[in-house]
Amino acid sequence: MSDWLVLGIAMAAACAVVLTIVLINQRRIGDDDDPSETPDVIEYMTMMIGVVYAIVLGLAIAGVWEARGGAEDTVHRETQALHEVRQRVQVYPAAVRDQVRADVDSYVSYVAHTEIPYMLKHGENTQRGSELLDKVRRDVTDFEPRTPLANQAYQPIVDQVAAADDARTGRGENAGPTMPGVVWFGLIAGALVAVGLIFSLQIRRSRRELVLAGLYSALIAFLLFLIWDLDAPFGRDAAEAAASFTSLFPHIG
Repeated sequence: MSDWLVLGIAMAAACAVVLTIVLINQRRIGDDDDPSETPDVIEYMTMMIGVVYAIVLGLAIAGVWEARGGAEDTVHRETQALHEVRQRVQVYPAAVRDQVRADVDSYVSYVAHTEIPYMLKHGENTQRGSELLDKVRRDVTDFEPRTPLANQAYQPIVDQVAAADDARTGRGENAGPTMPGVVWFGLIAGALVAVGLIFSLQIRRSRRELVLAGLYSALIAFLLFLIWDLDAPFGRDAAEAAASFTSLFPHIG
């Protein structure tokens, strides 16, 4: 089931629930009921709770959006560092160059096709990925440059491997959800309170009031879905999360 279908179902369900409750309550209201008798304090409380909840939603969206951006930057730094390693070993002897490039390709292929799907599911990196990157590091550090050009390229290549390892560590540390469970409890409880307060305003069955009630509930459902979708820093699709690897290393398939 695609995310768009889930979003559509969630928004439609929110509208249906709210409108159904409004219509049921309408049948229970007597003919002598006056909607203008809604106490001012209820209207004030409804407004204040809506404002506070909107601020909380805004902060939550900003938090998950920032985490998503940081995750994308981490993956970009890792792939760029590995790409630099692969390009800079051009000045090394053929046997060493081919070995380093083969091990870099093995690591990138494993991460793109195996580790990232595992990371999205379990929230951590794999031991095998660490072993493959360690092999790249040994290839680079064990080499003894014998020409001025190789000697000049040696330290930058070592630094790029260290940068890739640092980015990989950050990727593993930030693989889990951004929002803790208590925040999700507050967001869902706030949504129920915000929507529930609609019924304290004695909504009638007029088209305008029903449309506004439905749109209000659908908007909250959409914002909660947006937070849920962005709550996975590296996304929820393995191919999308590995796009940076496959774009810089198209030959890995």
